[in-house]
Amino acid sequence: MSVNTLAPRSAVAGNERGHAPSLAANPFAAVTGAEIQAPLIQGGAVRYANLDYGASAPALSVVSAYLNEILPYYASVHRGAGYASQISTSVYENAREIVRDFVGGRPDDLVIFTRNTTDSLNVLAGCLPQRQGEQAGDVLYLDIEHHANLLPWQRVGHRSLVARETIAATVAALREELETGGVALLAVTGASNVTGEILPIAELAALAHEYGARIVVDAAQLAPHRRIDITALDVDFLAFSGHKLYAPFGAGVLVGRADWLDAGTPHLLGGGAVREARLDTVVWTTGPARHEGGSPNVLGAATLARATQVLASLDHDSWQQHEADIRRHLEEGLSALEGVTVHRIFSDSADSIGVVNFSVEGYDAGLVAAYLSAEHGVGLRDGKFCAHPLLKRLGLPAGSLRASFGLGSRLEDAERLIEGIRRLREHGLGWDYVVDAGRWVPANDERSYPHWAPNTPGTAGAAPCTTTD
Repeated sequence: MSVNTLAPRSAVAGNERGHAPSLAANPFAAVTGAEIQAPLIQGGAVRYANLDYGASAPALSVVSAYLNEILPYYASVHRGAGYASQISTSVYENAREIVRDFVGGRPDDLVIFTRNTTDSLNVLAGCLPQRQGEQAGDVLYLDIEHHANLLPWQRVGHRSLVARETIAATVAALREELETGGVALLAVTGASNVTGEILPIAELAALAHEYGARIVVDAAQLAPHRRIDITALDVDFLAFSGHKLYAPFGAGVLVGRADWLDAGTPHLLGGGAVREARLDTVVWTTGPARHEGGSPNVLGAATLARATQVLASLDHDSWQQHEADIRRHLEEGLSALEGVTVHRIFSDSADSIGVVNFSVEGYDAGLVAAYLSAEHGVGLRDGKFCAHPLLKRLGLPAGSLRASFGLGSRLEDAERLIEGIRRLREHGLGWDYVVDAGRWVPANDERSYPHWAPNTPGTAGAAPCTTTD
């Protein structure tokens, strides 16, 4: 797989680049923390330009307000006779129906609340059908997947397929593999967490079903940017997370066919997952409770559901235009700079979410990210994005940079990133940087965190998944 580069369309920098769309000049929806100030290493402060939505999106302001409204009533759910427990139980269970409606779920689909998308896909990995004590078929997945949609399948019968240069060729290769038989589940991403490119979900679902397989879509990145109707798309299972969907906390959800989920191995063995427990045997329940042992993340599920209601109320065309305008501005601005490469997986991808992946010649991605943060107040992601096989295939074994944006973003965020990279290419770094706990940080950094936060920026920035061998 080669690195596909977006050809520069304009060499004009700054706001003179042209067609800077008015729709993207302001946030499309209000988010919490939109005006926080980031201290600069050279002194002063600037509004924080959050271009890291793909990791965790800021909470929508209406969702934060909803959290404050329900927080006084928070209590343990199920089996509680108290007033607060009854309210919390009602909110929690009603959240299932809200989420089901948001994704166009079928009446008999289960809606299981989990810790995150990774947890959801691990639940499904324990529910693959068995035949005479053995797995009834393999899981088939591509090499472009996030680890959440790759590692759970390595514990079971599986096949991996190398994505081709184009989406069309990749679909053809999947067909060839499915034709060989023995595949029970096709596991695909809805949108790449590395490049934002969207896969043809309806086509892939039809293909899987043609050969007797089911399909699960990792929608962690897709759901915050596109409406998904699993009935219309004929998708069997869907997983996504609240923290990427403009909700606080780490709640996730798995929606899908009850037959596999009711027969699968209970995911969390504990209270609530059983019909009857004895000292050495147990009778497991069915339905969502089978996989939700222990006390659930009530507020996480409630705010996730509230966020889906907000997204469902948005004008879809204007929403998509807002993100598309920012993405076009950012792609064109970066591609116009010498030594900057914008990366894509497929040469024929027609649609992308709010993600732009790039690298800067001569600079480690982590150093560029530290520079943008310290000297320009821009936050974005660097590294291998929990997609090691894909980064290696793209010729980026040490990682790259990812700018991701959404409802609370504005054109100024993209412009500040472009300007920061332009200054880096023309003038170099404005400060000395060192590696601390595996991360680049400014040397002699005297900036302080808020009084309630540990003032340890080096260790706080440490992250796994950084080796290059």
